Amino acid sequence: MKIDSVEYVPFTRSMSAAVQPPGTAPSTPSFGEAMREVFESTNRLQGQADNEIQALAVGKNGDLHKTMIAMEEADVSFQLLMQIRNKIVAAYQEIMRMQI
Repeated sequence: MKIDSVEYVPFTRSMSAAVQPPGTAPSTPSFGEAMREVFESTNRLQGQADNEIQALAVGKNGDLHKTMIAMEEADVSFQLLMQIRNKIVAAYQEIMRMQI
């Protein structure tokens, strides 16, 4: 086994930063982008659940299990979104109570 070169990578708290190729910054989404992805995912899951319910109601889809799974996925996603919102509101209220 031949080793051509060994590059020194200083210790960082973020292991993902150490794995990045040299000269590139880690690509982490901004808070707004992350929240947009969560909203879009929740909206997409709600739409899929609605489509499954409508298909079951009109008789196009006889798979009750698939419909229930879609509804539960949408429900869990929505509950997660509400918990994130609650944490953001609590953090904002805490910041507003701080003395400057």
